[in-house]
Amino acid sequence: MKTVPYKVETILDLEKAFSSQKILRSLRLRRYERGTVLQYELRGVIPDGRAVARLEIEEFVGGGFAGQVYRVRLLSLDILDGRVEGFESGRSYALKIFIPPSGLSRRIRGLFYGVAFQAPFSLQALAAAGRSQALWQKFVRRAARVEFGRDDTVVDILATLIDSRLGSYGELSEWVDGRMWRLEVDDDLDARRAWKVGAPDTGAGSPEYRTKRGFMARLVRLMREMGAVELARQYEWWSLKSQPNALKRTSSDPDPKAGLVAVDFRAGMALMPFLPQCPADIKLIFQGLRHGRFVQFDKGDFHRLETYITAHPGDFAELKAPLEDLKREDRAYRDSLIDLTFHPFGLFGGRLRRAVMKGFRESWRVRNMTDERTAASLDKSGPGSFFFLLLPLLAVASPLLFIFAWPGRTWWKYPVWLLPLVLAPFLRRLWGRADFRRHYGRLLTRFDYMLRAVRAQTAETQIRWLRAGRVSESRALKIAGAPWRCSLHLPFSILPAGLHRFLTDRVYFKERLDRIFVRPLRLYFNAAEREKWLREMIEEGVLSGMLGEAEAGRIRDQLKEPFIQKYLKSLAVHVYTLPVTQVVSVVLAVIYVRTHPELSWQQATVAAGMILAFFQVTPISPGSFLRGLYTTFLVLKERNFKDYKVAFGLSYFKYIGYLAFPIQMAYRYPDLARFMAGHWATGAVHIVPVFGEKGAWLEHFVFDIFYNFPLTIRRRMKKRAEARKGLRPRTWHVPLVALASTAVLGLIDCGYIKLKGMFPSFGNVWWLAVFVPFAAAWLSTRWSGGASVGKRVGWAVLGGIGIGALWVILQAFWPRVFPGIPAAEALTGGQVALPAVWRAFIFALVSAAGGFVAETRKLKRER
Repeated sequence: MKTVPYKVETILDLEKAFSSQKILRSLRLRRYERGTVLQYELRGVIPDGRAVARLEIEEFVGGGFAGQVYRVRLLSLDILDGRVEGFESGRSYALKIFIPPSGLSRRIRGLFYGVAFQAPFSLQALAAAGRSQALWQKFVRRAARVEFGRDDTVVDILATLIDSRLGSYGELSEWVDGRMWRLEVDDDLDARRAWKVGAPDTGAGSPEYRTKRGFMARLVRLMREMGAVELARQYEWWSLKSQPNALKRTSSDPDPKAGLVAVDFRAGMALMPFLPQCPADIKLIFQGLRHGRFVQFDKGDFHRLETYITAHPGDFAELKAPLEDLKREDRAYRDSLIDLTFHPFGLFGGRLRRAVMKGFRESWRVRNMTDERTAASLDKSGPGSFFFLLLPLLAVASPLLFIFAWPGRTWWKYPVWLLPLVLAPFLRRLWGRADFRRHYGRLLTRFDYMLRAVRAQTAETQIRWLRAGRVSESRALKIAGAPWRCSLHLPFSILPAGLHRFLTDRVYFKERLDRIFVRPLRLYFNAAEREKWLREMIEEGVLSGMLGEAEAGRIRDQLKEPFIQKYLKSLAVHVYTLPVTQVVSVVLAVIYVRTHPELSWQQATVAAGMILAFFQVTPISPGSFLRGLYTTFLVLKERNFKDYKVAFGLSYFKYIGYLAFPIQMAYRYPDLARFMAGHWATGAVHIVPVFGEKGAWLEHFVFDIFYNFPLTIRRRMKKRAEARKGLRPRTWHVPLVALASTAVLGLIDCGYIKLKGMFPSFGNVWWLAVFVPFAAAWLSTRWSGGASVGKRVGWAVLGGIGIGALWVILQAFWPRVFPGIPAAEALTGGQVALPAVWRAFIFALVSAAGGFVAETRKLKRER
């Protein structure tokens, strides 16, 4: 979850603005702020004593579907009963509360879990769920000690708790000072891809990456062996989002193979057979179906657990009583859910029905849906509890009632059928909470109270908007003081937060335009501004864990070097070209639509969309072409190709060209190059929902594609050049390959004539024809002996030009060979020249791509 910087004092001022209105309902709290002091009654995991703890929030770490995480400091601990171990006043701990800070995440999670288990999210609402999962984690930690030989490979969970303000259960565990993986420079991805998990090192790079992958694979295998089958999903590599669940302790640096620890065992999303959420889920679904598990979340296999404990009796000797506690808590947890896939016929029994209703009543109380009086009333009334449960289900079923009541009618055109969906939650809220009844009663009977409620609602909304980055701190306070301003923002609130602020905040609007258009100029002409810019990025990299202090120090010491300044100026030019392609594509789309008034708005929309899409997928764009021209200008101006040879080749290409200069710096300034490539390449990844999380697989994949893969290509080319030493250059095969390729294109024409009864145009067969120059370029470069890379690709391009021209000439003779057959595109006389030029141009590009692929493939024996 992305966090937006703001002052905690502003949030407190908005909360005071809410409280000052003295309305009868409480503030809808989403999460806590730094400095908040909390008091909880804790229940230890092993041993299970009770205590009262006072905690101060030091940092909001983040939140996802499973809940929200804080780093807290223990202020005091007062024992109430028994023993509670693992706590020390003044130390930091991890507090996890099982309710997402985002309302959207909470609703999505609830929908998935509700469909899977026909119940509210268990970890949030049921004490037995949290207790059973905490005990499972204790057993996994003990098994990890057997597997890895250390206690600290799994984080220690210490206590469970209930947060009555947020309406959720939670847990306290040890705090791990750790970081995600470091994005490592690796110029041999081929060796890493050939490496298998569990295999010994064979010269492969990326030791941190490989160590984490091996650690997670061992942990998954261990958890499956000991029965924590569904919990193992938290560490499946190909879930693509599990990597942040394993951290590297900072105390283990700089050893890349030490210090890994598993920190998160709480799933957020239920897995159903018809809705896989990642590649790993497909395998897990089939495995689950084979063992009779139709939905998967956190069930364990006690037979496997007992078998594992029997095989390691000495390691689990003191955990016999906790094992019985785990079985008892897990049974209470499972019996609190309807879960038709787990006990479809058991629901007919009275004991299970009573347990399920007890679970629902607990969930309503914990989630603050009922106050104490209503909860006590529902505890005594079975029919009342049943109707309270049934009320939202009737609302969801309302469309079906309309279908059966008025079959064949166009009832769906009218909003009447939506009323139950709106009224049911409202009526249940009135039923469950006396304060809501008083609040809505005052709204209907007192105008001054309604005005106060509007002001309180506005202040509450500004807290949410400020955290999301929709408004600045000053504007949030201004809107809270004048609720009419909030109504002006409401139409923009459906937009993404950044766009909302861009369109409504004049200062932010100017700042963004300055950052896009003016700042690159300052960076180019002002050395102090460049140095300040880089220092700010370095500090950001240290805070995010992308840079260590030693690396940051080396980079700071290099800032004054001439080459660094030269590269930073070039990066400023690259920054300036970022919006060029988008601007050009939008302008051309507008011009096309304006110059074609005969198009309907649907056709115009499609045409404009195709123009925009073309500029996104083309390998060379206006922006990348400008970057390439600038790099070419530097080479010619300084008469220095050596220091720009990598950037010269890459800067002409879209996307990867942004990293041309960081890649150029890789060997002279490896720390700076790795950091800048990681900063640029992964920055855009983090806007991707779920899979773009910091430290997840996608982040490393993008870094590999944009940084390590070009280095790997350079390494392949270097190795290939070394392997060709002593071979004589060869060119005689190029025209032969071109003639053979033209003959193949002629066969394609003949096949089309036989099938369609007419001569083909290029548009009829392009999808097949483009493979011919690509293959020809491949063969031409492979058979070029000891020629240099430039000459090999150059000859392939010349061959492609010849193939395009010869094909057009060949097509001009077809009417004489096949008289009487109509032509889709006449190619006679003076009409040959223009198609020949176009096809030669297209085939030249295709041949360049074919030659490039042939030269950058894995090294094999040259002929």
